[in-house]
Amino acid sequence: MDKKLSKLTDNELIQGYRDGNKDCFETLLARYQAKVYGYIFSVVKDKEIADDVFQDTFLKVIVTINSGVYKDENKFIHWVMRIAHNLIVDHYRRGNKMPMVPNRPDYDVVQTLKLQDEDVEHRIIRQQTSANIRKLVRMLPPEQRRVVILRHYGKCDFKDIAARTGVSINTALGRMRYAIINLRRLAQENNMQIEL
Repeated sequence: MDKKLSKLTDNELIQGYRDGNKDCFETLLARYQAKVYGYIFSVVKDKEIADDVFQDTFLKVIVTINSGVYKDENKFIHWVMRIAHNLIVDHYRRGNKMPMVPNRPDYDVVQTLKLQDEDVEHRIIRQQTSANIRKLVRMLPPEQRRVVILRHYGKCDFKDIAARTGVSINTALGRMRYAIINLRRLAQENNMQIEL
């Protein structure tokens, strides 16, 4: 980890990441990885579930920051922990192991009632497709999985991916091509509908 980056505040690192410096996000991840993973594991008490929730937490963080929705309020770690908590609750809801109303001050009953809208079906399909893709990505060989995560979730170009993985651009492109082929095959084998 770059020592200069490690001295920056969370907000400075987020801004650096938004400006295209991927190392800023890696610094944030290194800064909070143990705390977030420790919290998740202490609740779910299962390594595989904790790994999945941890990965989904930081994928959601990346997507939210890249979309411009995240607002810097000097509360980055609290926001990340809330995402992790919500994903844990979602995990148990899907498994019907913990049906409950969230015990959060930001819980909005009106928002929950909006689930009766017509676009609920589309949202559920989108969420299921995203969940299916994440499951399939986890089944890829590590070098292909890393390229997919850097490209799709990290929004890296292939030159950056090549530099980060220590391979040529052609190798990075080849890994992406094989990853897509493998994702299609895995989707078919697992009877999952995805669009690549």
